[in-house]
Amino acid sequence: MESVNFWANKRVTVTGGAGFLGSFVVAELKKRGATEIFVPRRKDYDLVRHEDVVRVLEDGRPDVIIHLAAHVGGIGANRLHPAEFFYDNLMMGVQLMHEAWKRGVEKFVAIGTVCAYPKYTPVPFKEDDLWNGYPEETNAPYGLAKKMLLVQAQAYRQQYGFNAIYLLPVNLYGPGDNFDLESSHVIPALIRKMVEAQERGDDEVVLWGDGSPTREFLYVEDAAEGIVQAAERYNGPEPVNLGSGQEISIKNLAETIARETGFNGKIVWDTTKPNGQPRRALDVSRAKKYFGWQAHTPFSEGLKRTVAWFSQHRAEIA
Repeated sequence: MESVNFWANKRVTVTGGAGFLGSFVVAELKKRGATEIFVPRRKDYDLVRHEDVVRVLEDGRPDVIIHLAAHVGGIGANRLHPAEFFYDNLMMGVQLMHEAWKRGVEKFVAIGTVCAYPKYTPVPFKEDDLWNGYPEETNAPYGLAKKMLLVQAQAYRQQYGFNAIYLLPVNLYGPGDNFDLESSHVIPALIRKMVEAQERGDDEVVLWGDGSPTREFLYVEDAAEGIVQAAERYNGPEPVNLGSGQEISIKNLAETIARETGFNGKIVWDTTKPNGQPRRALDVSRAKKYFGWQAHTPFSEGLKRTVAWFSQHRAEIA
């Protein structure tokens, strides 16, 4: 009952709450007894603008802020728009946390990104390795902008006693993901490419890189549970990874998705395109130790649900 009691009379503002991860976080909050949840919509509030940040706080009057809103995309989008990714993410976060502190918000949950880790972090990534090098170049501006939220959270805790925490989710996937090939991440992009190739009767699908990099994926419902549980139970300065603890190569991932979608053609690797970070997998022991959370959805099950969702919603995804 602890979680129900925690959220019972709290007003919660979830930025990005209408998005992919956000919709699951809102559902998890409701499940745990939160009744006053404010989700600012992008059409009404541009969180890059200071006056809109102030308005969000005036309208939501939050006790707790979960800051999920971000300008995100895959390698291609990050290479095309590095300045926007840097500026938008930095300005959203830094102003929101500052105004939250000024207004006496009880708790601020900042969501970072695995892209903040140095390019050659020893695997599995431990939170203490965050500052041991520069991030992978293709998404460094985004990763560093989000990493400044950690610096800010720790500085405001140290000087003002502000209860801001910082979580680092690994790549997410699941029903309702972004399947736009221009801006989507690897799992939805592969699902869409292979379903469409199968429908057209293509002999092959061409993918970026050589398939050797490894990634870790976290099912979106597990991530939402981790974020809400941290909001309830964790009140420390240290960053905390949220992941599944399972590493898979992009090659293996592509072959798994081909099987799951029924694509029988050949997978061709375009090695003129970048691979991104060589390996990416997290040490997930801190989350369990600090607030008793661990992922529980098997990858095969999560992937099945994601492919099924895409198949059902094909008509809406132009």
